[in-house]
Amino acid sequence: MANTILITRPEPSASGFAAKLRDRLGARAEILLSPILRIDHIPPAPGQISASDVLILTSAHALPALVHHASGQACYCVGPGTAAAAQRAGLRAIDGGGSAKHLLQRLIADRPGGKLLYLRGEHVAADLAKSLSEAGIETDELITYRQLATPLTDAAQTLLSSDTPVIAPLFSARSARLFLDAAPATARLKIAAISPAVAETVPSHRARQIAIAAAPTADAMLDTVEALA
Repeated sequence: MANTILITRPEPSASGFAAKLRDRLGARAEILLSPILRIDHIPPAPGQISASDVLILTSAHALPALVHHASGQACYCVGPGTAAAAQRAGLRAIDGGGSAKHLLQRLIADRPGGKLLYLRGEHVAADLAKSLSEAGIETDELITYRQLATPLTDAAQTLLSSDTPVIAPLFSARSARLFLDAAPATARLKIAAISPAVAETVPSHRARQIAIAAAPTADAMLDTVEALA
């Protein structure tokens, strides 16, 4: 029986990932979108972001906060996708290496001068500001978006209640937990996890197969989903 790929990323990331999968898989790409999170942007108040700040981003979802504040600032980004988006937004993007751990190591090694400002979501997997401050690099943070839980669509629930094998790419521990809470226990799941930490949130009895991406990037996740398909 053919697999269906259920993408639960927030928009616009969900549609972008689906388009890349269709390019990869062609006719094999039976895809359904049902974001488990919705991004609610929080515009910064005047003076909260300045042209002299050294910015830190662990997600491109923070970029809308910079619509009127991007003026070529240095911007340390979690990976190549976020760095490319930051570059398009008018920032001097620095690729931190693909994970929060590598980004932290790069910042500690570089020890950039000036005010460091971490633009983040309400929920984060790693407290970069605290870790940097503990390393002697004073870092402020600003919440620029919220990740709000969203119910699965009726179509997604119908799919998960059927006999169809479902490939579920999971990009964060929080989205994994929300998805597993919402999905029927009988769902025939194949999990593509972006990291070991995300894979650990999936009980072994909930998935017929769990594959972990070779790197915590969207491109590696495409490879992982393609292998499961």
